[in-house]
Order: sequence, then structure tokens, then C-alpha cells
Amino acid sequence: MLAVKYGTQKIQFNHVIDDALKHAYITVDFYDGVMLKSPSISEIKATEAVYKKGKWILDKLKLVERIPPGKIATGSRLLYLGRRYYVDLVKDASVKTATIRFNHSKFFIKVNPDLVDTESAIKEALEKFSREKSIIKITPRIKTWSQTTGLTPTNIKFRKLAKRWGSCTKANEVIINFDAVKLPFTLIDYIVVHELAHIKHKHHSKDFYKGIAKFVPDWKVLDDKLCGMNL
Repeated sequence: MLAVKYGTQKIQFNHVIDDALKHAYITVDFYDGVMLKSPSISEIKATEAVYKKGKWILDKLKLVERIPPGKIATGSRLLYLGRRYYVDLVKDASVKTATIRFNHSKFFIKVNPDLVDTESAIKEALEKFSREKSIIKITPRIKTWSQTTGLTPTNIKFRKLAKRWGSCTKANEVIINFDAVKLPFTLIDYIVVHELAHIKHKHHSKDFYKGIAKFVPDWKVLDDKLCGMNL
């Protein structure tokens, strides 16, 4: 593992060489950390590439810093609307599986101690929480942006999407990954405008991005933050 100093902080990263690549690119997620993939370049060039993206990398690390699913315990931190909140987990025989309560400063999780697979029960409860909160928090923003852009979806749905933050169907249904509720509103709004723009432009054409830029001028910065993010 290599490292580069950016300001007062040290960024550690793995460098994967793939001669099939034409350009270097960087990804950041919880499991792999900072990853530089590039054609064959020197260690100096690799550290320079990471240093140039230093601020972006540090911002991304803050967003993806979390406890992996299956290892949630008292003291863990869970993301919600761009902030990480403390978890208080207790065993309680009065609950059937697992329950989640959030008081705007802390997550309270109760789990039945007799369950064989408590991790799956907690994960299921957290997904239910995210689905319910995404409907409450994101639906009004879709309606507001729809009025602002003049682009109206035929329907709004919230689902668990494996590799995308959202999609827009041929029938102009907007589908949002309910994990988006973990993000700050700036990123949520970008996702919403991005999918609404697909109502008019189905492909990622120049006109598509021009349409987005009218309402989200810094969309490139926001897109970089989302790229490669795993929540």
C-alpha cells in the first residue's frame, strides 16, 4: 500500500496496474479504501495522481466511512441524510425480530436475542427504515424539482438498486434507490434532477447534461462524489 500526504492528512491507497486501461482513475469505498487503477506508471506518477485528487478523496472518505452491514453494534455509526449517527443496540425479547428508532441524534436498535441470524434481522430493519424515510424525505423534493424543471414523471418508486442511485424507465417512471436517503440533500437533489432529465433525454447526450446544468451548475462535482460510492 502506498501513501501520500495531503495537507495534514495522509492518504493511503492501493495501486492496481492494468495495461488495458488508457487512463488512470480513482475509486473510494469502505471495503477497498482508496484505489488507483492505471496503465503501467511509476510510483511517483501514482502518488502525483492521488495528490491531485486529494480534496475529492478526503471528502469521499468522509461520506463512505461507516460500519459494514453485519457488524453493527453499540458505538457503530450509521449514515442518514449525509451525517453519521451513533447506534445504541440492545437485546430485547419483546420484539419479534429487530426494530429501529431514530430520535434525530441517535439510532436505537432492538433485536431479539433468540434469533439465529441477528445480523440479517438488523439489516432488514435498516432497509425498511431507509425505504420509509426515502419516501418521506425524497418524494417532496422530486415534486418540487418536477415543478422547477417542468419534467413530470408518470410515477415515483423507491427500490433497492444494486448499482445505480436511480433510473427513469421508458414509460417515464422515476425510480430512486432508497439508500439515497443516506446522502446529503445536495447529492439527493442531483440524483433527482438527473433522473428527471431522462424524461426528455433518454441517453447521456450533450443535450442531457446541458439540461442538468441549467438547474445544477456544479453537477460534475456532485457526479464525482457519487461515482464509485458504495452505501
